[in-house]
Amino acid sequence: MAEKTANGPMDARRFAALADAYGGALHRWPPAEQAAAMLFADTEEGQAILARAGRLDAMLDRHRVEASGPALHRAIVARAATEVRQGRHRRFWWLGFGLAGVGLAGAVAGLALVTVVNPDMQPDHYVMDANATSFGDVGPDADPYEEDL
Repeated sequence: MAEKTANGPMDARRFAALADAYGGALHRWPPAEQAAAMLFADTEEGQAILARAGRLDAMLDRHRVEASGPALHRAIVARAATEVRQGRHRRFWWLGFGLAGVGLAGAVAGLALVTVVNPDMQPDHYVMDANATSFGDVGPDADPYEEDL
């Protein structure tokens, strides 16, 4: 976020806000604010604000974070391996669902194509029913005589 530039002498409130944000070293402050801050730092109030910010800087500089132990490292690696494995399983199942969806879409498209291209028309050829055999019709209305073979 861009800092607003000072349009004149800096007041104590702005100086304290900048000291809280950037610390007690004026060279870390935004370049547009440094000239006005140096003038205010010469005042008694400015020196008090910089001293407070300097104590906070020193306290933060002394703070150290201990290195993690091997147990934490193993736990992180195990969790990461589990996440990778679960991700692969999820991708496999989504691939299966996708292939099933493509197959279903193909079946629907084929059915639609057959319906549009080949509408319901009576066939022009004889379809054998349950009473027909390759030797002739054996239904109740069949011819009573047989051909001599």
